[in-house]
Amino acid sequence: MTTTTGNPVLATPPATPEQAAAWFAARLAVQTDVSDVHAALATGRPGFTLIDTRALAAWRQGHIPGAIHLPTRMIALRAARRLDPDLPVVTYCWGPGCDGAARAALALARRGYRVKEMIGGIEYWIREGFPVRTAAGVSTRPADPLTAPVEGPADPLTAPVEGLSDPPTASVGRPGTERC
Repeated sequence: MTTTTGNPVLATPPATPEQAAAWFAARLAVQTDVSDVHAALATGRPGFTLIDTRALAAWRQGHIPGAIHLPTRMIALRAARRLDPDLPVVTYCWGPGCDGAARAALALARRGYRVKEMIGGIEYWIREGFPVRTAAGVSTRPADPLTAPVEGPADPLTAPVEGLSDPPTASVGRPGTERC
């Protein structure tokens, strides 16, 4: 293996393929993303319980339809009454800058639940244009073109990039393909 001195990406050599496979498999065993959660919920039988771990004021501000409210600080008192121990649990909080979902996942795992954290939290749920329940009902916002597939001239995957002769040709995010 060759590394280049001065290259910050390769200053620490990449893991072996076996190490990388083990790490990514472990990561996928404890994390999921908003798109996969949305797709599972859309089936009507997701096979897991979705938990909003935020405080009551945040829950009232808006939450994912189908989620239950179980703030992290209440897990010890309420998890046994609210959760089916045979169903996996998926936790979420505000977003990538919040570790509330990870703290809740840890508390649940310590109580014997199989658990995953929904990375991106409700922030990325909303940014991808998925529905949110508030006191006024269920609503959606347009998807953020930097986080979810869109069609038309605002699509950052097809927009010309200054300095490049051709736009990127990735199929990621195209209608009919997987989101990521």
